Amino acid sequence: MEKVVVLTGAGMSADSGLKTFRDSDGLWEGHDIQEVATPQAWERDKELVLEFYNQRRKQLHAVDPNEGHRALAELEDQYDVTIITQNVDNLHERAGSSDVVHLHGELSKVRSEENSSLIYDIGGDIIEVGDTAEDGAQLRPHVVWFGEPVPNMRKAADIVPNADILIVIGTSLVVYPAAGLVDLTDQNIPKYIIDPATPELRTFKGWEHVQERAAEGTPKLVQDLLKN
Repeated sequence: MEKVVVLTGAGMSADSGLKTFRDSDGLWEGHDIQEVATPQAWERDKELVLEFYNQRRKQLHAVDPNEGHRALAELEDQYDVTIITQNVDNLHERAGSSDVVHLHGELSKVRSEENSSLIYDIGGDIIEVGDTAEDGAQLRPHVVWFGEPVPNMRKAADIVPNADILIVIGTSLVVYPAAGLVDLTDQNIPKYIIDPATPELRTFKGWEHVQERAAEGTPKLVQDLLKN
């Protein structure tokens, strides 16, 4: 069974109605990212950071996977599929994908601020100042903030070189270290990028470009692959 590796970014989630911090105004739900998505923000105002992620968790549970998410789950009928996502939502899992690697953490989980191995799945619940892990430390969002290391990057870097087919969806791959993953593939394998914007030619030379949104282009590509 051929190995398909899929890298997904914000455009994948945007087609389900989730906003991203890279909106045109540079704000993330009305907040500068320095206010809500850095270790410094957490130390400065835990209540604000927790409320921000509580609201994002609420939004997540009000939306559904789109046709792109569901198509990738369908691809597992004929391929060994691993999804490496920069998104913190669980829409891939809810669509039925069985092997998902989250580079930037998971919104539906929290962890001890002192012990990163104490992780709890809270679904859509809220977390407040005073809610603690079993070690007595404050619970924080289980997400990778700007300025923090990306724990799953090594795992992703081990997966990508084994791809027989590489698909990039809804990301310009300008954010490192994730952007470096595409360089780890065999340059001779089929490679696809699904994004309405024109890709950066240096990065995507020799790729097939599906110039559509994730929810539109992904099902079309998947159907083509399932016919082969």
